[in-house]
Amino acid sequence: MSEADANKDLLEALNSVNEVKIGDVVKGEVLALDDNKQVIVGLEGTGVEGVVPFKELSTKPGEDIEKSIKIGDVFDLVVISKIGSDKEGGSYLLSQRRLEARKVWDEIEKKFEAGETITAPVTQVVKGGLVVDAGVRGFIPASMIEDHFVEDLNQYKGQTLELKIVEIEPSENRLILSHKEIVKAQREAKKAETMAKLTAGDVVEGKVARLTSFGAFVDLGGVDGLVHVSEIAFERVDKPSDVLKVGQTVKVKVLAVDPEKERISLSIKQTLPQPWDQVAEKVAEGDVIEGTVKRLTSFGAFVEVFPGVEGLVHISQISHKHIATPNEVLTSGEKIKVKVLSVRPEEHRLGLSIKALEEKPAAGVSENKKRRPAAKPTISNAPEESTGFTLGDLVGDELKKNDK
Repeated sequence: MSEADANKDLLEALNSVNEVKIGDVVKGEVLALDDNKQVIVGLEGTGVEGVVPFKELSTKPGEDIEKSIKIGDVFDLVVISKIGSDKEGGSYLLSQRRLEARKVWDEIEKKFEAGETITAPVTQVVKGGLVVDAGVRGFIPASMIEDHFVEDLNQYKGQTLELKIVEIEPSENRLILSHKEIVKAQREAKKAETMAKLTAGDVVEGKVARLTSFGAFVDLGGVDGLVHVSEIAFERVDKPSDVLKVGQTVKVKVLAVDPEKERISLSIKQTLPQPWDQVAEKVAEGDVIEGTVKRLTSFGAFVEVFPGVEGLVHISQISHKHIATPNEVLTSGEKIKVKVLSVRPEEHRLGLSIKALEEKPAAGVSENKKRRPAAKPTISNAPEESTGFTLGDLVGDELKKNDK
């Protein structure tokens, strides 16, 4: 080979050496592994060497570097900085981990622009939120974890969550994420699905979510329905908390569904056996039972003898003595014993008597001489459809002033 040809080959070799710049992605062939677990590599096409510190490798914690990296392996690496001067035959500081992180950032940015979500495991609980591993470090502020306040964040450690990307800044390694947005979207979707399925008359199960003075809100699966206090039980309920507990599973009947206002009316008592259906098995004419005075009217007293079952003690059956109004001898809430005069469950009627349990006064001065005109019962005070008794029933023994 002539001198000219040799010089030409040398020039071509020198021109073929690529210049290495900070931030470049290069290929490095493993040449050696030193005592500090640093990987010495030769940079392809440059004729120079580089060093990859142990912490800049993408090996997993606890992984044996000597088993995972072998002489001759070729990696993609990013140039971090230059080590030494050109005169000293400088080399480069390289990183495998940062290159992979750069790829992750690129993927996350694309998902952010497309409005897509990511999934990541919670690796750490810190003051103010959660740290996740999304290939890069991500942070979920406490206010963005759920759509309600969460007191104990430790319950999320180790969980893999679906997350919405709120803010991303790769140059500052800042990735802010939200699980709250996912929860809200899922809840709305579930609510719409549940509302679409429910129709009046359906009997379903739910869990008591909240208790108020006027009723109970029951979670039917993403949407709450209201059981008004009057629909909790057949017997009177003063406070829903007296008979229900938050978290309790209950069976409810759907009374009405209003999709526009997102309101669902429910009833618990309409899923229970009708109280009057079993009255004939529990009581018969002539029985003496205990009850509670629930309501006092001008014509008598309504006494609850079983939950949801009230019978009427007509004013003429309260006492052997003449009384103008029931509240002269009875008070609401009072417990009394009564004798059953008649049982008509199919008509929701139960005739009761107090005076039948009392000894009749000895014959003497006529009570009629002492009696004042009794107040006449009115239909407006006791409509048949609400009491179960007709006008004839309410007048009762008033038409027969003389007791037998």
